[in-house]
Amino acid sequence: MAAAFDKQTIDEYRARGDWDTQTVADLVGRNARRRPDGIAFIAPDATLTWREYDELSLRLAGALVGAGLRPGDLIAALLTGGALVHVVYLAAQKAGLVTVGLGPRSSDSEIAHLLRLTGATTLLTRPVHRGRPADQLARGPVDRRIVVALDGPALTMLLDGAPVTLPDAARAAELTAGRGLGPDDLFFLNSTSGTTGLPKCVRQTMNVRRYFGILAAEAARFGPDEVFASLIPAPYGFGLWTAHFTPAMYGYPTVLVDEFEVTEALRLIEANRVTMLAAVTSQFIMMLNSPEMARRDLSSLRTMFTGGEKVPPQRAAEFEDRTGCVVLQFYGSNEAGPVSVTRRDDDREHRLGTAGRVVGAQRVRLFDPLGEDITETGGPGQCAVRGPGITPGYQGDEAANGQLLRPDGWMLLGDLVTIDPDGYVRVTGRAADFIIRGGYNVSALVVEEAVGGHPRVAQVAVVGVADEVLGERVCAFVSTTDGADLDLADLCGHLAARDVSKQNWPERLVTVDALPISAGGKVDKARLRAAAATRFAGGDARD
Repeated sequence: MAAAFDKQTIDEYRARGDWDTQTVADLVGRNARRRPDGIAFIAPDATLTWREYDELSLRLAGALVGAGLRPGDLIAALLTGGALVHVVYLAAQKAGLVTVGLGPRSSDSEIAHLLRLTGATTLLTRPVHRGRPADQLARGPVDRRIVVALDGPALTMLLDGAPVTLPDAARAAELTAGRGLGPDDLFFLNSTSGTTGLPKCVRQTMNVRRYFGILAAEAARFGPDEVFASLIPAPYGFGLWTAHFTPAMYGYPTVLVDEFEVTEALRLIEANRVTMLAAVTSQFIMMLNSPEMARRDLSSLRTMFTGGEKVPPQRAAEFEDRTGCVVLQFYGSNEAGPVSVTRRDDDREHRLGTAGRVVGAQRVRLFDPLGEDITETGGPGQCAVRGPGITPGYQGDEAANGQLLRPDGWMLLGDLVTIDPDGYVRVTGRAADFIIRGGYNVSALVVEEAVGGHPRVAQVAVVGVADEVLGERVCAFVSTTDGADLDLADLCGHLAARDVSKQNWPERLVTVDALPISAGGKVDKARLRAAAATRFAGGDARD
């Protein structure tokens, strides 16, 4: 299979030691040989040793080959968390297949869009996904349905409803010989909320995602006996590097959840003496707000990697004080990879008050609104990056790639940042109009289009309003055709009937006589943000 990057780029990063020739299959195989009975995953569906993980993924890979999937085919995986997710991802790599990682909460319309966008016609799920039987999922462009279930070390598979006998390891090795994906091949397409429109798919290689692990080990100063816990859905970039790559790189056991629930997450941290926690900002704030946290012994924690949205310094400091761990974060994006990282060696002011220092191999520049390089001024400017952490861009969306990549090859992020003389990054604003809710980018435009479809809505503008748990919530200001108030429950019922994903539902609604207009003739969102901040100051934390 052709590499996702050109040879010159691959050679450059390998020569510097940022990339290498190892795949996840190589890493898991090494762990299975060195520590066959060592624990790889502790999860609701199974606790797997490295040997079991290696063998199950190989046998499933053989079954996928036997099902007629060819090298380079795309297989869409719609799965909640657990060990099965990683068995499937690794099996696909061994079979030479590109995985399309669908967000577990994706709506039917989003799934259909992503299948059309990627061209994937094979859908893999569990027998039941979030309460829905497999045959009721994604009734659109699917030619082949694979249903897999993991119960302890026992793996079963159905192909279009018929049971499939998995080959033994020897036969599976014969079926998959010479088919495995390489470290610089396209191996994964993960859906992302993006900043506008329907979800996009980011193209990933193993070396790009593995790069996070190298930086994390340095920043956190990994010890020999770490126990990981990743609370993030696996298809997303944060989930990939914290659960699929880094533990395999260093041989650490990893605790997984099906879906995040705060009481269960705290129980698992205590029960498994977790030392290295990965959680988006809203998740660790939910822990802080839970009475259960005071009842649990979390003293095993050494480090928490967080992010996905702005990390509030005071709450991060509270988490450190209550657990004794150090809170670290990467700043970057799913597309651009890591731009900066905080480190254990940073003092608290810099560790919690900045986004860390620029990652050395990731070259960073700042641009003004006209596209002029203002890096030497320290900003604020729109952040752009080049280096071993950036992805090959979006799949099947050249228009989006044109916005993501400058003509000179620098990849743009949606943030305005400053960089001080010591290399510390501070995010000061956004160049794109989106709201970060619980680590998920919610496009204001998408919500506006959905709300604007209500028959009583005359005008709509959407802004973010601060929330201490989720970072931000989605607030819609509307004027109505009849001048009467619009009820939020009525609006959400309308959106549900139109199959609008819940991520794109407003959580706050304000009816106004008319939207404020700026001097430039546009809706004055600055005034709306200020109005929302005042109106919902100290608002509740309802979902």
